[in-house]
Amino acid sequence: MLKIGVCGAAGRMGCMIIRQIASQSDLKLSAAVEFAGNPKIGIDAGEQAGCGKLGANISSDLAKVISACDVIIDFSSIENTLQSAALCSSAKKGIVIGTTGFNDAQKAEIASLAKKTAIVLSANMSVGVNLLFKLVKEAAAALKDKDFDIEIVETHHRFKKDAPSGTAMKLAQVIADEKGLDLKKVMVSGREGQTGERSKDAIGVFALRAGDVVGDHTVTFGALGERLELTHKAHSRETFAKGAVIAARFLQGKAAGIYDMQDVLQIK
Repeated sequence: MLKIGVCGAAGRMGCMIIRQIASQSDLKLSAAVEFAGNPKIGIDAGEQAGCGKLGANISSDLAKVISACDVIIDFSSIENTLQSAALCSSAKKGIVIGTTGFNDAQKAEIASLAKKTAIVLSANMSVGVNLLFKLVKEAAAALKDKDFDIEIVETHHRFKKDAPSGTAMKLAQVIADEKGLDLKKVMVSGREGQTGERSKDAIGVFALRAGDVVGDHTVTFGALGERLELTHKAHSRETFAKGAVIAARFLQGKAAGIYDMQDVLQIK
């Protein structure tokens, strides 16, 4: 029986993950955590998620419940996730991080914490998106000397707090790495007025926010006379929840270090 703790337990993703855990007989929700002051604290996490009592009341302190867990799944906020990762590192508990928007210093902090425990850090838990990362890498390699411009457009729901999405930034980084470019120098996230001709090395990354869109990502490779588009559309957060649980299973017995979903899915 794999005992899983969920941070961000009362959020949209947290509830979806809890339902995934409850649906699998060899998994147990052993802890549920939310930020201090959340009105859901004290409520059974299973009832909050709509799948009946699971015997894990929502807590505001991961430190008090982490000993009951084999692994933690965290879809909360940057600040709370960093705290969760630090606790997991000290307790040598694996953690799956689905939170996005970390800056370089925060990523370095997570890498340091991974010296003591196994961490899955991924911009996106979807099987399809992680295949998209691989396909975009292959396309960028094949087309890098063929005069193709590359632009990324992502669309998410109105409630998303970071932009561009972590997935879009990962796609841009994959492309920049393949082309031997410094993403910070070539990324373009807005155009207005007399911008001049497009730089051949530019990587456009643009964010749209509308309604309840779960997540759409399109990478366009455009040349004079033709255009190639690689697109992934998520219709439900369930795909991310399933991926997070797969990642939690993956961490069983893994050595300390940082892994991503391509490691988990063995599609590198």
